Order: sequence, then structure tokens, then C-alpha cells
Amino acid sequence: MTSSETLLAGTRRALLHRIATAQAEGRTPSLVAAVQREGAIVWTGSRSCVDGHGPDDDTQYRIGSLTKIFTAVMVLRLRDEGLLGLDDPLEKHLPGTGVGGVTVFQLLGHSAGLAAEAPAPWWERTPGSIRPELSDVLGEQALPHPPGHVHHYSNPGYTLLGALVEKIRGDTWAAVLRQEVLEPLGMDRTTVQPQAPHAGGWAVHPWADVMLPEPAEDLGLMAPAGQLWSTTTDLLRFALFLARGDDRVLNASSVEQMRAPAAPAEAHDSIGNYGLGLQVLRQGSRRLLGHTGSLPGFLAALWFSTEDDVAAVVLTNATSGPAVAAVAADLVRIVAEAEPRIPEPWRPLPEVDADLLALTGTWYWGTRAHSLKLLADRWLELRPTQGPGRGARFRARPDGAWTGLDGYYAGETLRVVRAENGTVDHLDLGSFVFTREPYDTGAAVPGGVDEGGWRGLPG
Repeated sequence: MTSSETLLAGTRRALLHRIATAQAEGRTPSLVAAVQREGAIVWTGSRSCVDGHGPDDDTQYRIGSLTKIFTAVMVLRLRDEGLLGLDDPLEKHLPGTGVGGVTVFQLLGHSAGLAAEAPAPWWERTPGSIRPELSDVLGEQALPHPPGHVHHYSNPGYTLLGALVEKIRGDTWAAVLRQEVLEPLGMDRTTVQPQAPHAGGWAVHPWADVMLPEPAEDLGLMAPAGQLWSTTTDLLRFALFLARGDDRVLNASSVEQMRAPAAPAEAHDSIGNYGLGLQVLRQGSRRLLGHTGSLPGFLAALWFSTEDDVAAVVLTNATSGPAVAAVAADLVRIVAEAEPRIPEPWRPLPEVDADLLALTGTWYWGTRAHSLKLLADRWLELRPTQGPGRGARFRARPDGAWTGLDGYYAGETLRVVRAENGTVDHLDLGSFVFTREPYDTGAAVPGGVDEGGWRGLPG
């Protein structure tokens, strides 16, 4: 089954071929996928081992660790309301865990040093009722790594974040999720328990084409790490929110913070980085954000590219099989490369500040030339005029300075330094001095400029 009226026939064919190959080679009972471009679902497709019974965009699958993104959103909401700080130790808000020295930020980015899994028995395949307390989830060796030193993916870490939400809100994780995230975003097919129509989970024998049904347990305290069921339509709606923000849930600035790397990946991981609840994947030069998920009987992947404005979801009902992370990434790539995003028309700024306009042009850090451009909303962009190097966009601040947003200068302050007569002497960027001429003798260059001036090599 496929549907689309907006993609080219060749693109639709390539998307169908990719998921058909994944379902056949991955030996999964069913697979459903969808692609969104510029905020609209432009393609859906599915494959099934039962003719005429392919899942559609309203069929629920269990999404496993994609649940963690929702938990992270709930925590960021608490931060935005001033109810906690990301650098707060857990103990400040949730005392008595035994790991209270770890911070909220570390938990969100999996750098708190917590164990990857809860103690035996295997938590994904056993009832959450056998782990009624946080101590049952954390176990006796809760911190195999020193907090803040390494990135180590942790499911119990997100159990703690779910408990933190419950403690501050005074309600269950599920109720807060429904009221604060799912309902505002119109995600009525994302639920804690499965609601028909939904797929059943299966294990496929590795050496024979036979199947075994998997149990679907209520994860109890571990729910914030992997409980949810959802559909391709709901997850693409969620992807749009994660790309653009929604003031009813989190504003654009906060979701942008979620997308920024918070911790490096473990050496063996294929992801590039981990943000606050979001994985970051590099596919060539393309940067994809989202998450993968797995629980016995199910695999899921959601990736989106803010640069291409394309998102893709792949859901299957097999314990192992298709490499859904790669499939979803390929769906984004196919659309982005076959039908590149059409840029918005160039338009001039609605107004211009003459003083800011006078700052634009060439500036020199020592002898290295840089160009300074004026952007909308009084933002600035500083880049080397030739070759790679340190550059950044800068957001205007009320005090007349700018804060760096990218790379080496992220968080650094850019200021205009004026001479006594009011003229611009130089730009100060985190103590680096940028002048209008290389080592300008008329500017306050640290260390001064040799009085002999520029010279050649005597013969």
C-alpha cells in the first residue's frame, strides 16, 4: 500500500523499494513507514506477510525508546517554568535515590554514569510490578561510571526522570504526558497501553521462517524509558514539533536546545552525538535527529532533518530484523536528494539599523580576514572569507552585545568596543580582537603593533 500525490513517481518507487527490501530481507511480519516534507505527510507505505492486511498510518506499534523523547520534553517544560534547573542535582527534587549527586542534564544526555539496564530479570520482558521501588530499578551497582565523565546510555536514568516529573507535578507520568504533550499536539493515537488497531509483537526464528509471539508487558516504573505505543501519523506530528517547537508545549528555543549535542557517543555507537533526549546521526553530510526504539516484538525509528525539512518513521513488529534506523535514514535521504528543498525567495530586511550596517564587511583577526554579515532580528554572522575556520551566528542581546550560537564561539560574547571619540575601535569576541585592517595601528591590538610597520625582506 502506498499513497502520495505530491512526490514524483520515481521518488515513490524508490521509497517503496526500500521498505519492501527491508521487510523481505529483515524477515519481519509487517512494516509501516511514512515521510513528511515541509510539515505535510507526502508518502506512506507498508508491507505485510499476510496479503491484503498491510498496516496503515493508524495502526499502533510499540515504539520503545522513542518514549524517552517525550519524557525529555516533560522535563524541559519543568525547566522552562522555573521549577528546576538542568544543573540541579537530582537530590534537590527527588531525595533518597542513592544517586542524588547526578544532575538533570546528565540524566537527559546519558552522561550520569548510571547502568544501562535494570537488574535481572530482563525488564523489557517481565512485569513492571516486580520492580515497585526505584531501588529495584537502580540495583546495588547503580553507578558503574563516574557521573559526567562518559556517555553511557541508561534506561534507569529515564526512570529517574519520569519519577522526577511525577514528584514535581504531583501526578502520574502517564497523566502528565497526556495533558501536557499528547493532547496539545493532537497525538490521540499515542497511548500507554495498546488501542486497536495495533500490531502484535513477534520473534522470528533466526534459522527458520517461523514465528513466536512476544509478551507485551506493562513496564511500571520503567515506562518513561520505553512504554509507549504510537502510529506513523502521530510520530510525524511529533517530529514537526521537535523541528519547529510549539509554544503550547515547548518553544522553538527549547527544542533547539534538545537537538544540541549534550554528550559524545560511545565509541562503538553509530550515532554521532546525543542531545537532551534526542539522538544525532550523521549520514554523510546530513545531520539527522530523532531516536530508535526496540522492545521484544517491535522495532522503531524516527529521524528528521531540519535542513531538508524532511522526516521519516519506520515501525515493525519483530524483535530483530530490519535495520530500521538505516531504513528511516534512507527514506529521508531518498526524498531530500531526489527532490531537494526549494529555498524561500530572497527578501530584503524590513528595516535596517544604520549603525549595524556600518559594522558589516571585512574584519581581521590578526591577519586572517573575516566577513561580518547582518541578519534578521539584529543577528550577526562572522565567517572566514576563505577556507574553513572558526565562524558563527550571533544572537542579539538586550545589552547591545551578541551571544555565539555555533561551534567554537557557542556561548561566547561578541562586543563592539568604541574609542573615546565614539568611533568603533575593534570587535571583541571572547577576548579575540577583530580590527578593520590587519594589526590596525589605530586600534587597541593586544601586545601592540611594531612601530616599524609592515616590511619586506631586505636583499
